[in-house]
Amino acid sequence: MGWPVPTVTLRIIPISDEPIAQWNDALALPPGSVGEIVVRGPMVTRAYVNRPQSNLLAKIADGEAVWHRMGDLGALDEQGRLWFYGRKSQRVQLASQCLYTEPCELVFSQHPAVYRAALVGITRGGHRAAAIVIEPQPGQMPRTTAAQARFTRELLALGAAHACTRPIQTVLFHPSFPVDIRHNAKIFREQLALWAQKHVK
Repeated sequence: MGWPVPTVTLRIIPISDEPIAQWNDALALPPGSVGEIVVRGPMVTRAYVNRPQSNLLAKIADGEAVWHRMGDLGALDEQGRLWFYGRKSQRVQLASQCLYTEPCELVFSQHPAVYRAALVGITRGGHRAAAIVIEPQPGQMPRTTAAQARFTRELLALGAAHACTRPIQTVLFHPSFPVDIRHNAKIFREQLALWAQKHVK
């Protein structure tokens, strides 16, 4: 995403779904660590109006200032550039690894027949697992069992080449992702996760 604008102080903090009442400099993670993006600056609002629970989860007091938890995940590199990893609420936490939407989806989107990819969490055999849902390019939806198996093998081969996608062993094909109609870009992964759970064999 690039460098933060000069008027914003940006840090990466450990991923947590719990409130953080008070800022501590020890919260800031070193470069290369993936965590939640937090910002402080003159444009950061001190509080939401009439939303006390949202304030607890999104605002961190720091003397006269306030840090805002973006709900987005990312990492800063050694040059201070921000790399985006996806929404915190859409990460998939496995027993031994946390998967993030952006890097995982980019791997599978390298396939020329893939229009969009979405990482979702599912339950399999009583355990948390990850699935990649694929919206193929127009005319590329696999119509036969053999075509689906071939497409799946090709996708899993792409995933096997990267540590972040190696745990993903479930591939599902969806004809048209549910997206925000305002810009046809924001994928409603929560809806896709419910759909995927029903289609897992």
